[in-house]
Amino acid sequence: MKLTKGGYGEPSGGLKFMFLAAATVIVIAGLKAAASIFVPVLLAFFIATVSFPITNWLREHRVPRWLAVLLTVLVDFAFLAGVVVIAVILVGDFSEKWAGTGPADPSSYKSLVEKKIGDVSLFIVEQLEKREFENARETVDSYFRSKALDQLEQIDFGQVWSLGTGVVGRVASFFGTTFFVLLMTIFMLTEARMYGRRISAICEAKGPDFERIFSATRDIQRFLGIKTVVSLVTGLLAGLLCWIADLDFFILWGILAYALNYVPVIGSVIAGVPPTVLALIVSGGPQALAVATGYTAINVFIGNFIEPMLMGSRFGLSTLMVILSVMFWGWLWGPVGMLLAVPLTMLMKVAMLNSEDFRWLAVAMSKEDRVNMKARVEELRTAVQEADGSSVRETATES
Repeated sequence: MKLTKGGYGEPSGGLKFMFLAAATVIVIAGLKAAASIFVPVLLAFFIATVSFPITNWLREHRVPRWLAVLLTVLVDFAFLAGVVVIAVILVGDFSEKWAGTGPADPSSYKSLVEKKIGDVSLFIVEQLEKREFENARETVDSYFRSKALDQLEQIDFGQVWSLGTGVVGRVASFFGTTFFVLLMTIFMLTEARMYGRRISAICEAKGPDFERIFSATRDIQRFLGIKTVVSLVTGLLAGLLCWIADLDFFILWGILAYALNYVPVIGSVIAGVPPTVLALIVSGGPQALAVATGYTAINVFIGNFIEPMLMGSRFGLSTLMVILSVMFWGWLWGPVGMLLAVPLTMLMKVAMLNSEDFRWLAVAMSKEDRVNMKARVEELRTAVQEADGSSVRETATES
C-alpha cells in the first residue's frame, strides 16, 4: 500500500501524526541520553556568545585575533572562578551562622527560628483559648510546635554544605577534565565571523536556506548579551537592597539574584525567597515585607520595563511557553537547559516555521498581536494549500 502526502482530514493524516509523535519521542529520548555530549557544547556556546563582544572590542582596537580570544577566555575563567569561590566561602559562613557555637547559642539562626516558632505557637494558643477551645495548648504543642521543631532538626546545613561543595566539585571537575569546553569556546570565538560568509556560500551553492536560522542565531546572541547585562544589574540592585536592609550575606544574595535571573520568569522570584525568610527570622515581619516589596519592585521594573525596552518583541514567546520551556529543558538537560531554555525554544520555533507539519505549533508558541498572528495563520494556510496542490499534481503525473 502506498501512502500519499495528504492534507488535514485525509486517511493518512492519523498515521502520519503517529509517525511524527513517535519520532519526536525518540528524538527527545536521544537528547536526554546524550546529555553528557550536548551540555558541554551548549555551555561552550553560551560562554562564547556572551563573551564575543569582548573579543570583538579587542579586535576593533587592533589586537591580534589569537590574543583577543585568549584574553577573552582568561576573563571568562577569572569571572566564573571568582564567583564560585566567593559563593562557596559565603555558603560556608552561612552554615556556621545557622548552627552558631552550639544548640544554646541565642544568636544562631536556628535559635531565632525556634523562638519564632514558639511565638507563633503562643499566639495560636491564646487565640484558641479566647474561643474556649479545649486542650488548646496540648493540641498546638503536639500538632504544630513539635512537628515544626522536628522539621527544623532535620535541616542539616552540613548536608547542604556537602551538596554545595559536591556541585562545585563536579563543576570544577567538569572544567578540569573536559578541557573540551574551553577549547570549543576558543574555536567558536575564533570562527564566529566566518559563519555568516559560510552560510552565504551555502545559499549561493543552492544549498539549504539557513538565513532564517542565522537570523535567529543573531537574535539569540543579542538575547544572551542583554540578559547578562540585565542579570548583573539585577544582582547589584538585589545586593544593594539587602545591604540597605542590613541583612547578613548581602553579597551572597546578590550573586544568587544574578545567577537565577538567567532562568526566565521563575528565577528572579526564587532568588527573593532566601533573603526574605532571613529578614523574617532576624528582624520580624516589617523588614521581611520591606525586602519582599523591594525584590518585587526590582523584578517588575527590570522584567516589565527594562528587558522589553532592550529586547523588543523579536523573541516573541508567550509567557506560558517560556515557563513550559524552562520545565522541559530543565528536565532534559538540568541547570544548563534551564539557563538556555529561551534560546533553545527560539531555535525550535524557527525550525518549526520551516516545516509544513509543525508550522501550526510555531504559530501557537508565538506572542504576537492580532495582525501578525493572522499573517502567520494565512502563511500556514497558503503552505498547506501549496502542499495539497503539489500532492494532486504528483498523483496525476503518476497516473
